[in-house]
Amino acid sequence: MMDVNKNIDVAELKTWSSYANLPIVFKREKNIPGSWYFNVQRHRRDSTYKIEDEGSMYYSYNLQVQKQYLELRFCVSGQSYCSQPNFNCEDCQLNKNADCVEQTNTIDLLQFRFEPSHLKKLLRSGESHTETDSILNFKYNHSFTRSIQITGRIRHTLETILNHHYTDAVENIFVNAQTQILLLYSLETMNTLIEDEVPACKFLAHQDERNKIIKAREILLAHIGDPITIKELSRKVAINECYLKKGFRVMFGTTVFDFYQDQRMEHARYLLYQKGFSVSEVSAQLGYSSISHFSTAFKKHTGVKPCEILGARN
Repeated sequence: MMDVNKNIDVAELKTWSSYANLPIVFKREKNIPGSWYFNVQRHRRDSTYKIEDEGSMYYSYNLQVQKQYLELRFCVSGQSYCSQPNFNCEDCQLNKNADCVEQTNTIDLLQFRFEPSHLKKLLRSGESHTETDSILNFKYNHSFTRSIQITGRIRHTLETILNHHYTDAVENIFVNAQTQILLLYSLETMNTLIEDEVPACKFLAHQDERNKIIKAREILLAHIGDPITIKELSRKVAINECYLKKGFRVMFGTTVFDFYQDQRMEHARYLLYQKGFSVSEVSAQLGYSSISHFSTAFKKHTGVKPCEILGARN
């Protein structure tokens, strides 16, 4: 069994040290070099423990070893884990969760780490002096930790990460997208979300319109290997193209094109490094007309050539 304290600095969250030694019912760890890392540990809940949900953002700056990263850490309770995958459990299928003998109440520890090279791609072009840009661009020369208020949107995102049933390549696409959304919501709780665009998107005050933007994002993720135009996307979710582009930027902190391209290239990195696919195979899977076009796009996004990612596996 993996050492539960191997990758987590339990001193940063006061409750982690209390829960880290509880029996583990599920754990998952994934590391994409030059991009992101996540670690999920689900512990069997002890009814004698007083539960304190917590979240924090840890900014690591170590000039001596050139070790910089941004990390989100969460401790949440109230979740349930079922050992029967893919809803094979009949009680879960019938929504009789309280009677499911396979179900375990949990305390969940989640860790998401972002490297500088990945974060800088999320910045808008041009000079900016916001705190968000200072954090993402690693302009602070000291480490610090800040509390994160666990809002309803953050809790919902954590729940989807904990309880999804995707596997293999599709899981990578899903988790990569969710971690970026989690980072956006976490920055928002610290009053660093750019708000000057909100007045131009008053239509987002309506839940139905927000759901259309969320649906558009889901469609983009489903078309990683089958490019879709803004016009086609707007028709699928029944929203004006202009509203789609503005709403997407406000809700997710990036443009439709940049989000889609980012997901494609991160998935390409996964296929190359984790699965060992050839450059031609990845290019074909992502719908590129030529290997050279794919290689150019990949290097522009990651700063390295696809063949260098393959070489890093050896």
